[in-house]
Amino acid sequence: MDLKQYVAIVPDWPKPGVQFKDITPLMANGEAYKYATDQIVAYARNREIDIIVGPEARGFIIGCPVAYSLGVGFAPVRKEGKLPRDVIKVDYGLEYGKDVLTIHKDAIQPGQRVLITDDLLATGGTIEATIKLVEELGGVVAGIAFLIELTYLNGREKLENYDVLSLLEY
Repeated sequence: MDLKQYVAIVPDWPKPGVQFKDITPLMANGEAYKYATDQIVAYARNREIDIIVGPEARGFIIGCPVAYSLGVGFAPVRKEGKLPRDVIKVDYGLEYGKDVLTIHKDAIQPGQRVLITDDLLATGGTIEATIKLVEELGGVVAGIAFLIELTYLNGREKLENYDVLSLLEY
């Protein structure tokens, strides 16, 4: 299936010069969403995944149906102040500053094999921070899966020590 036909390109959003890749048409099409999810599930099955981790919010959209299909749990990574129990946190760089990501301290058990999911690999900063959280808790990043990779931003360079799946490349 050609998933690119279900991704809307929105020019000049959120700012001039950006060609935003909108996955909502893909999610709205049951066949395309299922196909994309099934591709990530097949990738995960070969990696003996114990739990899925996804950063908010689109990592939830990708990771939750994968976790359901595999019969494993899902652990959210959220911005600071969004998780109600004890967390660990990591600062990470943004284009114009920095932000903080958190995960519950008990979300990952030492030795658990983790698949990290998100909709988009751009510069790799969010996923790099997510990896740090998983590894700090003793998890093993067994794979990382994206719907879309923007290859011209070279985010994969930050993930060179990890196995990465991208369903679409721009």
